[in-house]
Amino acid sequence: MKKVLVITNHSYMLWQFRRELIRELLQEYNVAVSTPFVGHEDDFAAMGCNMIETNVDRRGINPVTDLKLYRTYAKILKEEAPDMVITYSIKPNVYAGFQCRIHKIPYCVNVQGLGTAFQKAGLAYIVTVMYKAALKKAKTVFFENEGNAELFRTKKITPAEQQTLLPGAGVNLDYYQSEPYPNNEAVHFLYLGRIMKEKGMDELFCAVRELHKKYKNRFVLDLVGFFEDEYKEQVEQLSDEGIAVFHGFREDPRPYYAKADCIVLPSYHEGMSNVLLEAAATGRALITSDIPGCRETVDDGESGYLCKVKDADMLSRRMEWFLELSREERMQMGQRGRKKMESTFAKEKVVQKTVESVWK
Repeated sequence: MKKVLVITNHSYMLWQFRRELIRELLQEYNVAVSTPFVGHEDDFAAMGCNMIETNVDRRGINPVTDLKLYRTYAKILKEEAPDMVITYSIKPNVYAGFQCRIHKIPYCVNVQGLGTAFQKAGLAYIVTVMYKAALKKAKTVFFENEGNAELFRTKKITPAEQQTLLPGAGVNLDYYQSEPYPNNEAVHFLYLGRIMKEKGMDELFCAVRELHKKYKNRFVLDLVGFFEDEYKEQVEQLSDEGIAVFHGFREDPRPYYAKADCIVLPSYHEGMSNVLLEAAATGRALITSDIPGCRETVDDGESGYLCKVKDADMLSRRMEWFLELSREERMQMGQRGRKKMESTFAKEKVVQKTVESVWK
């Protein structure tokens, strides 16, 4: 059997969003996975994957550490001798991608979002140069939204013929089933994810404080996820004032989607938001930023609302629009979102397109 080597920076995230793809690959190929072990590595091993623990500093930019990672990938590629390599996230994409190019190993790269790397001019230039070198011989480069793909074309990193557009990781419609719409006394807005600046927390917290002046206890903001230290005080204050309820991190988000009336994600940048896909699959309306990776999940005014990124006033108005809807209208928004997931974002369609593109 041919061997596929999957290289990523997070075993937990790979399990959450790519396990169906791995399971499909295992039907015809031996699969090895290079990743830091941070959760579900035993589950992958039980599926039949050869798991290779690989330390990756996900956020740091340390030349010594990164050179060590580059050499580690060279060693793994030599030992595993894969017939195909599939990479996820920037450091595997660049360092493993460049090693594959040097050793003429077929490889496919996944650009799941641009993150902060393209937000700062100096860093963006460096990353652009590195991506150009690493992706030059990639068989295909997968993108989760057209905006990111267009940027790579504009910067002459990858031409159109080298690109494959996927609707994100897709969403498992059996796992995220359409749930009965809740009959909450107060409207529950849900934010699910890391509580950090780039997810629009400043704007969201400003918006709910403004709404609270008019609507008081007619709504509540549920927060599910880890918060970064800079938001600890604000989260505690919102909780003390009865505006928000902090639930902490929860591995299974489904009960929180089911209890919510609407999911809010005012993010600054996304590849394709899995939270929005999962929430819409559950049958819930969405309020999110009008940016690549978010706008694709919403039919504005039909299954939710789009708002200008970094605009707290507009976000507050869109949340107010939702508050003024009847329960029936809110429910219908969610139902239209579920239909959109079924027609465009079903997981099996994404898996099939990915496999076909890898081996075409």
